[in-house]
Amino acid sequence: MTEPTLIPVAGAPGYEILVGRGLLGRVAAALGPKVAKALIVHPPTLGGRAEELRAGLAEAGVEALTLEVPDAEAAKRVEVAAFCWQVMGQSDFTRTDAVVGLGGGAVTDLAGFVAATWLRGVRVVQVPTTVLGMVDAAVGGKTGINTAEGKNLVGAFWAPAAVLCDLDLLDTLPRNELLAGYAEVVKAGFIQDPRILELVEADVEAATDPASPAFREAIERAIAVKARVVGEDFTEQGLREILNYGHTLGHAIEHAERYTWRHGAAISIGMVFAAELSRLTRGLSDEAVDRHRAILESLTLPTTYRGDQWHKLLGTMQRDKKARGGMLRFVGLDDIARPVVIEGPEDPLIFAAYQEIAE
Repeated sequence: MTEPTLIPVAGAPGYEILVGRGLLGRVAAALGPKVAKALIVHPPTLGGRAEELRAGLAEAGVEALTLEVPDAEAAKRVEVAAFCWQVMGQSDFTRTDAVVGLGGGAVTDLAGFVAATWLRGVRVVQVPTTVLGMVDAAVGGKTGINTAEGKNLVGAFWAPAAVLCDLDLLDTLPRNELLAGYAEVVKAGFIQDPRILELVEADVEAATDPASPAFREAIERAIAVKARVVGEDFTEQGLREILNYGHTLGHAIEHAERYTWRHGAAISIGMVFAAELSRLTRGLSDEAVDRHRAILESLTLPTTYRGDQWHKLLGTMQRDKKARGGMLRFVGLDDIARPVVIEGPEDPLIFAAYQEIAE
């Protein structure tokens, strides 16, 4: 078996991301010698894997509890976080104990938030089991839950002790979920590493096959983009904002759909919108905008949304945590791999960009 790839995240605190196969056995080492108890947070579909992990930790001398939480965005509610806190309190978790997030992006968001808030912060090891979790949610140290008013409005910056991206966990991932998560992979290509786009354009089947070298290269490159950005700007004071490419409108679409859509599907539309807005405000070339549509459609991701939803989406975007004092902010592109923040674009330009994706 090939050795895992180690991708460091700089800064304080720094941590390591491992990408490879057969990594579940490394969770105990990642937790460290002081951890006596660990709470393994997982969705219903991963009960078997969670039990496998619990048994492995027991052999290493760590008392682990498995806690099943709802799947997808339903996990990211304060009631679910409170349930986790209750279990930890009843099990006498101390400041030297830990949380393990085993699941997709929503579960790792929840696990990180629970770790950040329990006794003002305990260790968390993230074991993402989806493409989205591996390249985005689990690796950046941003944790959060949703409220009725919007997505990720309550949260904390909390660096994991380590992130273990075990590609074995993707072998049984449903194809539509893998492709939805791939939106965040190509986002990294659009904002910083065009080689990812070239891999998809050269052979979309190979680039989306977990067993292929092209897939592993694309995943590792996307993680490396996020690691570099997070290492320079952990608390999102500046540079890290570029990771929100496609997310301002994307999050509004998720909210409009009551979180029934896959995150990547909404972000796909959001990226085409951001490209269109960049064309109108920054002179992004027609070729670059067309490239967005071609790549995302090759991944069978949506690139249009309902025209009659504009006013509802606009209201949600104005409440978005990326807005500043009511001023809308969008991450755009001057060119592929040349991101820029578009502050307060005029309403007619925003509306015109939306018309380009409206159906």
